[in-house]
Amino acid sequence: MLYAIIAVDHDKSLAARLGARPDHLARLEALQAEGRLILAGPHPAIDSPDPGDAGFSGSLIVAEFPDLASAEQWAAADPYNAAGVYREVQVKPFKRVFPT
Repeated sequence: MLYAIIAVDHDKSLAARLGARPDHLARLEALQAEGRLILAGPHPAIDSPDPGDAGFSGSLIVAEFPDLASAEQWAAADPYNAAGVYREVQVKPFKRVFPT
């Protein structure tokens, strides 16, 4: 089943995000290589694809996991959590409707 991992960043966490980014991306690349990643990306803190020093307000990941507990465990192990980037993380079942 698909799960949406919705994370909210702490204020002023851009430096921590950039420091943990290589490890964060490596985990996403592993999901992609397994054919389980649907989409992933950050939410710019301002209305711009390149927010510069404004940074990001959070992230969204949609991926396939065997069950909710597995998705929650994967999300909890995200390097952004260890680096103090994320203030809050929600994991929810996700039903894909479009695109088919």
